[in-house]
Amino acid sequence: MLRKTKRIHMVGIGGIGMSGIAGILLNQGFSITGSDMHLNENCQELIEKGAKITQGHDASLIDKNVDVVVISSAVKQDNPEVITAKNLNIPVIKRAEMLSELMRMRFGIGIAGTHGKTTTTSMVGHLLNFAKLSPTIIVGGIVKNIGSNSQMGDSDYLVVEADEYDRSFLTLTPVLAGITNIELDHTDCYKDLDDVKKAFVQYANSVPFFGSVTVCLEDENIKDILPKIDKKIITYGFSRQANLQAKNIEFENGVSNFDLYHNNNLLGKIKINLVGEHNILNTLLAISIGLELDLDFETIKTALENFSGVKRRLEKIGIANNITIFDDYAHHPTEIKTTLKGVRKTTEGRIVALFQPHLYSRTKEFADEFGKSFMDADLVIISPIYPAREQKLEGVTNLLISEAAIKCNHNGVHTVGLDQDIVKTTLELLQPEDILITFGAGDIYKYGKEILSKLEQSSPTSE
Repeated sequence: MLRKTKRIHMVGIGGIGMSGIAGILLNQGFSITGSDMHLNENCQELIEKGAKITQGHDASLIDKNVDVVVISSAVKQDNPEVITAKNLNIPVIKRAEMLSELMRMRFGIGIAGTHGKTTTTSMVGHLLNFAKLSPTIIVGGIVKNIGSNSQMGDSDYLVVEADEYDRSFLTLTPVLAGITNIELDHTDCYKDLDDVKKAFVQYANSVPFFGSVTVCLEDENIKDILPKIDKKIITYGFSRQANLQAKNIEFENGVSNFDLYHNNNLLGKIKINLVGEHNILNTLLAISIGLELDLDFETIKTALENFSGVKRRLEKIGIANNITIFDDYAHHPTEIKTTLKGVRKTTEGRIVALFQPHLYSRTKEFADEFGKSFMDADLVIISPIYPAREQKLEGVTNLLISEAAIKCNHNGVHTVGLDQDIVKTTLELLQPEDILITFGAGDIYKYGKEILSKLEQSSPTSE
């Protein structure tokens, strides 16, 4: 595969998507080198597998022995490694193009959507593993059942998370495509919601005539684009009009149960170790993929009961001083609102949300929506913005979100001015029996772990 390509250099290799692809390429025998500003856990895992990774970006890392340079969406054209590669006439491609090459000769299964695609992709990969179909999996999160964000399988099945950021998913050609939902996000890539819808239509219509597109019938924006999809469509949701329907839903002790109907015929009861209606919808999409692959109901049912979830998706971090701490990757208002709604159905106690806004552009665009998203939390603590790939925007701070929440009559809003005050402020506000959830796509999870450590140190049982 990839003809005479032997050495692949990856700029921004530590990103969750880049590292997953790097892992697959390593397993296929390619020589992998790379660079990143920070050598995170993903980098360390790749180094242990044989990759050579350098901290920081340096033009000297590129020489004539490099066959191709792969860059993450966050890497700019003025990156010194990119400039050197171009001067040496070495191809420079985006991560999505490499992913599309991996999919080209396989039976591709792509899960797209503004929210829920990581969990759903992980669930589909686990389902195929359980059915002994030995898939290759590339996902934007650490799947607990495999302990990684990628897996090299022996079959032609390739399960990938199809990311709409930078229109990356438009390079993919899945046989089975899934769409969880559609909402405006990534305003640095899309001008408006209609622009996003057009991209999802293009993605859906990329499947071959013998493939199918599975979509959520609960999402209004998906309903809008259905007439424009000219491939086989399978629907799921809570409506009787859906091909796959969940009925008689019950939540208890972190577990969800529901009756599964296929074309209005009862197949049986499904149990998952996840809470919230959004996770039931994710499960329905995974089930649809399983049925399209002719898996029997008992295999699907048992596989889902054994799905352990994804790290940073309402992941339980620990309990100390009778305070339970969870971490969640949610960084869009809808994701936060949905997660809090799901948790609220399982407890009458206080919920404390510690939120780290991700990107200045997203904060500016969705400040009012973020303010409204925390109504199911008793307290909300807003930390400084995590800039990621962006430069600071004048006048854009976490105060925009705090003020928006206060305007919605939320009476438990607290704003943290400096990162070094996040742990101190949170500890001062916490009470026994609280549930603390850290939210954000940045490094907020580290603060959650530090808070847990401080609580454990102060616990009477630790003395």
